[in-house]
Amino acid sequence: METVLANRLNHMFDVKKNNLLSVYFTAGYPELNTTLDIAEGLEKAGVDFLEIGFPYSDPVADGPTIQHSSQQALDKGMNLNVLFEQLKDLRQRVNIPVLLMGYANPMVQYGVERFCAKAAEVGVDGVIVPDLPMYEYEQLYKNIFAKHNLSNIFLVTPQTAESRIRKIDELSNSFIYLLSSASITGRSLQVSDTVESYFQRIKDMQLKNPTVIGFGIADHAAYQKATAYANGAIVGSAFVKFLATENYLEKIPEFVKSIKSPVV
Repeated sequence: METVLANRLNHMFDVKKNNLLSVYFTAGYPELNTTLDIAEGLEKAGVDFLEIGFPYSDPVADGPTIQHSSQQALDKGMNLNVLFEQLKDLRQRVNIPVLLMGYANPMVQYGVERFCAKAAEVGVDGVIVPDLPMYEYEQLYKNIFAKHNLSNIFLVTPQTAESRIRKIDELSNSFIYLLSSASITGRSLQVSDTVESYFQRIKDMQLKNPTVIGFGIADHAAYQKATAYANGAIVGSAFVKFLATENYLEKIPEFVKSIKSPVV
């Protein structure tokens, strides 16, 4: 039986079961030192939880928007040491759950035990590592994550077999990240019959963990469609693209409103 972690993520899903909105952004983009300003701005604008990306030089699952933001952040000097230094004051400024998202390579180079200890120390609630194999997590890292009270978030695609989804459900202790398609990030959510039947198939499995849909959520219509089938939706590329606009910090509430509410 999997231990249930009593952290902010679990509390959030207990309190608010539907229409959750998460936003992803890359640490160090568009400016090196605005990570906490953006996080605080998103919480104030009504976002339920956050994903802060730690950049990597070979982001295979990312589309051009997030790849560009990662490269820019790396060029400005972002790395895990800098990020953890920036997140020292995280819990003085942000109350909602925060996840770190990135690739296995920088986490393993940094040292998984050290990474988890630092993440826990600054108040991070979970980690999403798309290219971390499930067996590797289970055999090598599961106990380290549990020791530091961190949730590991697994990804499911339309191609994931039911047996694997059941296994993921068993290993998970907060939520499961459903990719709207097997493509890279940044593609618009094309809600075809195939995608709808995939969402419905997952819903019908009655998993014990909540589900959140990401990839291609760029406007209110996609958010609405995703939250009809899952507990929440994740906006990534659309927000990263928005960060390239002028006065982006002031305009965060406007952006969040455009996702949560229909344009009148």
